[in-house]
Amino acid sequence: MARDPWGEFVRQATALRTAAEQAAGLAADAAMEFPDPQHGDLAFPCFAHAKAARKAPAAVAAELAAHMVPTGLVAAVRPTGPYVNFTADARALAGELLTAWRELGTDYGRGAPRAERVLVEHTSANPNGPLHVGRTRNPIIGDSLARLLRLAGHPVTTEFFVNDIGRQMVILAWGVKNLPAPPDAPAKEDHALVVHYREASKRFEEDPAVKERVSAMIYAFENGDEALTREVRAVAERGLRGMTQTLREIGVTFDSFFWESDLVLAGKQKAVVERLRAQCREENGALFVDMAAHGIQGREPRVFLTRGDGTSLYPTRDLAYHLDKFSRCDIAVNVLGEDHKLEHEELRILLRLMGVERSPEVLYYAFVSLPEGKMSTRRGVVVNMDDLIEEALERARAEVDRRRPELPEDRRREIARTVGISALRYNIVRVQPEKKITFHWEEALSFEGNAAPFLQYAHARCHGILVKAGAPEPAASVPALHAAETTLVKTLARYPSTVASAAEARLPHRIATYANALASDFNAFYRDCPVLDAPENSRAFRLALVAVTKAALGSALPVLGVAAPDEM
Repeated sequence: MARDPWGEFVRQATALRTAAEQAAGLAADAAMEFPDPQHGDLAFPCFAHAKAARKAPAAVAAELAAHMVPTGLVAAVRPTGPYVNFTADARALAGELLTAWRELGTDYGRGAPRAERVLVEHTSANPNGPLHVGRTRNPIIGDSLARLLRLAGHPVTTEFFVNDIGRQMVILAWGVKNLPAPPDAPAKEDHALVVHYREASKRFEEDPAVKERVSAMIYAFENGDEALTREVRAVAERGLRGMTQTLREIGVTFDSFFWESDLVLAGKQKAVVERLRAQCREENGALFVDMAAHGIQGREPRVFLTRGDGTSLYPTRDLAYHLDKFSRCDIAVNVLGEDHKLEHEELRILLRLMGVERSPEVLYYAFVSLPEGKMSTRRGVVVNMDDLIEEALERARAEVDRRRPELPEDRRREIARTVGISALRYNIVRVQPEKKITFHWEEALSFEGNAAPFLQYAHARCHGILVKAGAPEPAASVPALHAAETTLVKTLARYPSTVASAAEARLPHRIATYANALASDFNAFYRDCPVLDAPENSRAFRLALVAVTKAALGSALPVLGVAAPDEM
């Protein structure tokens, strides 16, 4: 198992607690908490214990604390009102930290290999146009979650489910084939498809002959017409190329793409319908499941599996996709917008009706908005992700030109790209997924606050100090600690536990919270504790803290899609 200094402190504190509770005839019923630092580093409440013992919570806390003898990494046990607080021995914890650093080096924080295969499906936007700003969180959260799970030790596959079936795609394919592109059509393929779709959709609604032709194409497509499938997929591939080009700009790639049309060609949607047929009702030839009978209320309570002509609808193909997905992983995680909560609940119920006990884990996110008037777009009323990326690079370049005018042109351009993309990703992933985001450039590009440049500058500062120090002797012992050193030691010690808990909860924003705290604590340490000019008995230890800080930031920042530069 990977060495975890803070985890060992928690284990020792928990052992003291358990022994005291058992001696008092009490059963542990509350999780450990992080108290106000002035009270300690770890705590647990005694309210339930007080009820069982028929005593005041503060009295129970005092009695339990009195039976715990500090040892090992636990320096003190003190009651504070209804809580029992544990304080870590900072020097002993520093010793554990240095041992972990000597053993693991830049792998400090990486989890031990896990057997469970995880498949993270994210983005999965229809390939009929560019990605827009509102859903920018999906690829950024999904990619960061996959990186986090890999760091925690899981084998991970990232997948994009390509929705290349359905009325929209067939209308688009008809438009591409039958309507010439205007001379001013955008060059980027996903943007160019929008022009085709708008005109083709208009013709579909207004021209009965077009509607009849497209409807016939949909029927043929969903009944295994391979030539038509290749034709529609070729159009979808154009949209997908444009979308993945955009995603590569922000460091998002995929291990696999799963094509919805492959399910239809293999007839897997028909197998789903047959497994659910006994649960279905019929309306004008169309099959549906009445979800009201299974607790779903609100909007239209019916989930249609087929149209009247027998062709399948998206819920059917989504079920087939998940059955295939479950065969390829032990844990399936879907990253979805908050507007998909009902659809996922319906999916879960339909899987259960099919006799499938598994369902995917879901990480929901709220949408991103921009302050009105703060960003314009040359491509219409919708602000696309391409526009956001372009503005990120322009603003970062202006900031780098202002701060580092002495650097050569190519170096300023390189730093601007590093800062701009990192600022964009960090400012989105740092917020808890279910909370809404209004994207502000002033926050994203700040060198002082909770922003990517602030963290990147801390990493670059660590690198600069270590370069100046050369190759120092390893720290042989832990000296008496300054308060800033104590704080930094405790923060660094928590990194492996933070990675493990964030991965277990599927919440990459916790790594952003940790990285910001680490950068802040390191800056306070750098301000208050000389490193290169420190006394001999402190210099090696402080350089070790700098090295571990660089390693932890160098590990955490890539999880967030943030570059860890050596120079800013």
